[in-house]
Amino acid sequence: MEYFLTDTQKEIRDLARRFAREKMKPVRAELDRTGQFPFEIMKGLADLGLMGVYIPEDYGGLGGGIMEMCLVVEELCRVDGAAGLCYAACGLGTFPIIIGGTEDQKKKYLPRLAAGELAAFAITESSAGSDSSNVKTRARREGDHYVLDGTKQFITNGSVAKTYTVIASTNPAKGPRGLSAFIVEDGTPGFTYGKIEDKMGIRCSKTAELVFRDCKVPAANLVGGKEGYGFIHTMRTFDRTRPGVGAQALGIAAGALDESLEYAKTRIQFEAPIASFQAVQLMLADMAIQVEASRALVYESARAADAGMRNISAIASMAKVLASDTAMRVTTDAVQIFGGYGYMKEYPVEKMMRDAKITQIYEGTNQIQRLVIASEMIKGTAW
Repeated sequence: MEYFLTDTQKEIRDLARRFAREKMKPVRAELDRTGQFPFEIMKGLADLGLMGVYIPEDYGGLGGGIMEMCLVVEELCRVDGAAGLCYAACGLGTFPIIIGGTEDQKKKYLPRLAAGELAAFAITESSAGSDSSNVKTRARREGDHYVLDGTKQFITNGSVAKTYTVIASTNPAKGPRGLSAFIVEDGTPGFTYGKIEDKMGIRCSKTAELVFRDCKVPAANLVGGKEGYGFIHTMRTFDRTRPGVGAQALGIAAGALDESLEYAKTRIQFEAPIASFQAVQLMLADMAIQVEASRALVYESARAADAGMRNISAIASMAKVLASDTAMRVTTDAVQIFGGYGYMKEYPVEKMMRDAKITQIYEGTNQIQRLVIASEMIKGTAW
């Protein structure tokens, strides 16, 4: 199914697909084993111009949007959900600047990010996970600088990114309305890295602790030039990046279906391919139905964001929930189809199953997403 993609979108999708199969597939098992960050893969994506696919042309990008980003993320994650996440996380760190940055901030940072500089977004803390408004990191104004103090946790691309969008409180008394967003560059005095997490899945993606101790950030790096807009920037960013998480989950599920179908046609039991067994056929059909339904909703949510539609929180959350729940179901079924081999690292589906789980958790757990959807429904703003 083509989903009414434009010729340009098809070219972007096919380019990402070829790159994933030729450059990522041969090294995915080794990257998973060692946990090494895929710098060469990221460089290859930059050389193809894909790092800037969602950045406006005026700032060195290809001028696409959420839909184009989702197409790339899906194809990369169809082969390797971890390396694909390294790409997708750059969008999470970049969109606050696209959405809320001043013209000077866009001119300074977006061309660098479009050229392949890695980005990250930092809001999560030990006490601010699902409750993203409970940020304890503080930022106080001192002359022409802000001084940041606090610790961020579970930051994707942490320790490898060069540009970070960091959420800190400039007015704790105002709660979420006192949050502000700052652009913090790697190497800024007072900014260091703590623990690098050892994860079950998405292992080549770096997940790190960020530590700010008397970290002086130029006042010019306050996103949008105004205090108190950090929570708004965050929510508007999530509305645009949750389809990207959906695309990651969709890609993992589609990849698991690809592997399962190929295996079922070649695995012989009782002197016949297991694809000839009705029980396996029913599993494959259900997997395909779930993948196609997820793709339809992910693409619809991406197009809604690109069209500038208001009140897209519900559909963005729906896409994330459906695709990530699908990824978990489909990868689990893939392991079952592979039987004992599916449990072995020699085959890719056990990795896909491990990679899939996090998509139900990060960027808002699926339980929180369901609350967002219900809230928008009750308010009458879901669609």
